[in-house]
Amino acid sequence: MKGPLSGLLVADFSRILAGPYATMLLADLGADVIKVESPGGDDTRSWQPPVRDGISTYYLAVNRNKRSIALDLKDPADLAAAQELARRADVLVENFRPGGLGRFGLDYETVAEGNPRLIYASISGFGSGERGAQLPGYDLIVQAISGLMSLTGDPGGEPFRAGISMFDVMAGLHASIGVLSALHQRQESGRGQHVEVNLLSSALSGLVNQSSAYVAGGVVPQRMGNSHPSLFPYEPLPCADGELIITAGNNGQFRKLVEVLGVPELADDPRFDRNEQRTAHRDELRPLLVERLRTRTKMEWFADIIGAGVPCGPINTVDGGVAFAEDIGLDPVVTVGGIPGVRNPITLSDSAASYRLPPPALDEHGTDLRKWLTE
Repeated sequence: MKGPLSGLLVADFSRILAGPYATMLLADLGADVIKVESPGGDDTRSWQPPVRDGISTYYLAVNRNKRSIALDLKDPADLAAAQELARRADVLVENFRPGGLGRFGLDYETVAEGNPRLIYASISGFGSGERGAQLPGYDLIVQAISGLMSLTGDPGGEPFRAGISMFDVMAGLHASIGVLSALHQRQESGRGQHVEVNLLSSALSGLVNQSSAYVAGGVVPQRMGNSHPSLFPYEPLPCADGELIITAGNNGQFRKLVEVLGVPELADDPRFDRNEQRTAHRDELRPLLVERLRTRTKMEWFADIIGAGVPCGPINTVDGGVAFAEDIGLDPVVTVGGIPGVRNPITLSDSAASYRLPPPALDEHGTDLRKWLTE
């Protein structure tokens, strides 16, 4: 079955995470993605450990369904091949420092002259403005500058980064949305356009209620550990053998929760009968819930609380998360060419993601691609 993006040619001039993640999503959905690497290869090829068969699992995570060609843009023949690829492509994705491809004639304005239908997506750390363009765009720096790290960790404690490069991933998602939007408009206009995404803008958008608290409410949020500023209970709570995440997002769920816990009277207590009251009186409510939860194990409570229709879940390590997804039938792992990876998260009723190529070795398809680009 052909994917929904079959027939699209994507020239992937990106490396590391945000760009490769975006292009892998497009590739899973059927696009033909050609990964252009420097002779030294994508940086993540050397980001080890961990490894599988000597290959960085970081690189494996975001590069399936692509063909690799190594091009030295300072070499005239290689540069000509890169420019020809850009001329033929439907989509070009790059995450060089803004303006960095200009000296090779691979900037948007130059490429669009010969390929006006091209969708050209640029991903940067801080945008292409005069001041932002000079700043290197690493996810950790954006986590710091955006304010995320001020929200992560215990109250009064040290700031922490998220366990993944979440704004790289988010910018990759935004880039793929921008590309698809521009492709849709191209159907009407017949012309491509320049799509720009930057990590800081993705971060401020992705901070959602926390950035809104400041922008709309004038409140500067502070770190609260695992607590939620606007909901309670919405955090880990201790049971007899460990913690269970319990999230009662509305009054009906709270009533079901306290019924399961054997303290139904709490739902009608004026301190706790509405979310605003529960949040204001969380320090009084928490010990009442914990007193009941400590009488049984977390998995015993998990079964009963979920059965009552209240969201909750154990705190797993990553292996436990994959196992849980398998247990509920999500089939999270796919294998292509002997390399396992995480399934594309998008399910379409009339067309499916496909897994055609394992992450390529450096310049694995270079000979065939060079021949094709000179035909």
